[in-house]
Amino acid sequence: MKILRIPLVIVLIVVTGRTFNANAQTETTLYSFAGYPNDGANPYAGLVHGSDGNFYGTTVAGGTNGDGTVFRISPGGSYTNLYSFAGYPNDGNGPSAGLVQGSDSNFYGTTFYGGASGYGTVFRISPGGSYTNLYSFAGYPNDGANPVAGLVHGSDGSFYGTTESGGTNDYGTVFRISPGGSYTNLYSFAGSPNDGESPSAGLVLGSDGNFYGTAFYGGTSGYGTVFRISPGGSHTNLYSFTGAPSDGALPLATLVQGSDGNFYGTTYQGGTNFCDCGTVFRISPSGSYRNLYSFADVPDGSLPYAGLAQGSDGNFYGTTLYGGGTSDYGTVFRISPGGSYTNLYSFGSSPADGEDGANPRDELVQGSDGNFYGTTYQGGTYKYGTVFKLAAGGGGGEGCTLILSARSVTLPAKGGSRIVRVRTTGTNCAWTAVSNDPFITITRGANGVGIGTVWFTIPGNTNTTAVSGTMSIAGQTLTVHQKAGGCTFSLSPKDQNFKAAGGSATVNVLPNYSDCAWTAVSTNSFITITDGLSGVGKGPVRYTVAPNTSTNGLTGTISIAGETFKVTQSGEK
Repeated sequence: MKILRIPLVIVLIVVTGRTFNANAQTETTLYSFAGYPNDGANPYAGLVHGSDGNFYGTTVAGGTNGDGTVFRISPGGSYTNLYSFAGYPNDGNGPSAGLVQGSDSNFYGTTFYGGASGYGTVFRISPGGSYTNLYSFAGYPNDGANPVAGLVHGSDGSFYGTTESGGTNDYGTVFRISPGGSYTNLYSFAGSPNDGESPSAGLVLGSDGNFYGTAFYGGTSGYGTVFRISPGGSHTNLYSFTGAPSDGALPLATLVQGSDGNFYGTTYQGGTNFCDCGTVFRISPSGSYRNLYSFADVPDGSLPYAGLAQGSDGNFYGTTLYGGGTSDYGTVFRISPGGSYTNLYSFGSSPADGEDGANPRDELVQGSDGNFYGTTYQGGTYKYGTVFKLAAGGGGGEGCTLILSARSVTLPAKGGSRIVRVRTTGTNCAWTAVSNDPFITITRGANGVGIGTVWFTIPGNTNTTAVSGTMSIAGQTLTVHQKAGGCTFSLSPKDQNFKAAGGSATVNVLPNYSDCAWTAVSTNSFITITDGLSGVGKGPVRYTVAPNTSTNGLTGTISIAGETFKVTQSGEK
């Protein structure tokens, strides 16, 4: 069963700002898409919170050419269409994925169709709408094809993603692409029974430096998998879904790593209920799996297409494509790490004018105001989808505005420690802080209630290029930039004199960073290194000097980490 991805659309104009209530929550429709030719239509993807405080997203259809758009919207609903895709052969078509903001402040994304071969593209777009097509997929057998999901920013500065098809076996791929468009195919899926097939979800960068993801099909039962892959392409299948009645089936959504180190996700189908309506699950980095919740359709949600977002209160928030109330237009829900579930909002609860959204397909994002923002694929005034805001209550809903003292910090190459302060409007507003990149370590303040401080450290940057990473604090993103570094070394002592009888001695290697690697090589036969041929960080090099039976003195060297250590020896009298 392949899921239909790209719809057709038409019509025009705009709407904002009507508020509806259900299940004691407040949902506000911020914008209704009006469709071709003046507006986008049918957003498949969720939003990304930009460093400028606005939200950015894509629509799969609509725009000048009917091929989809990129848009910007403020938390208050002020909307700008930034770009209309033009399709094959010079542009992408039908972006089904959201965007990711790079350390250069530009946004990066994918399109499902279009490009030179019609198999989709990777693109870059500035916050002002300046657009560049970075890569066109070529398809089976040498390249990926049709990326459904978006990209994730790796700690090396590159972006990583998946394609639903293409690759050696035409079962999809994992790829890496630089901000400049340099592309590498890292892995080709092989399908059942030993591997996944057709990954519809993107990757998440784990705290261990590996990437984690899901494949829609494949595995031992054909119902999809959870996998781990290193930045170099080393792949491990962690779990194979078995389907109803005891397990989930067909995962469509990207995973999220919780503050407890586990990964949380959804499956589109499966679960303990007869309706086969999908699940929420938890899985550890080593593959220990637990089904947390099985959806039950009406009045519960059904068929979660989207992944989860961890809120500042430590709970996870998500959407279902169908189910809820009596309308069957989907829901917003909250679930604790232990599986305690609450249906927060059922779409279709609006008055007869029909301005409410319907059928949300992607994950929510928590804004700096503590509210959750998302999109619906259908509904709204023109039935082409909406952007909405939901006040979810608790640590980050109404009455709990959480603000960071900084959204971006820059540290020197030598690394160091910094703090960021969390300000709240209430004393009972709970929040968490999670490092999304392995080089950022939170030392204090991983969670709190009310006003608090997060302490973090980063090591020295031994790379010759700058690096960037992020932390999620109180549902917001703090970007950490570090300037380019490089290892330098000094030796102590810098030289040594020996009598004709020879002997043993030690020279200490003193790098500027604790993770600088080095090697030591004797360049003369009368000098023998006995210990310390290589090392990382500070360390000794021990050596011996053979007796000199000549009346002439000797001079030799040891090359250590590119530095020269000089050895002189007297002649025999």
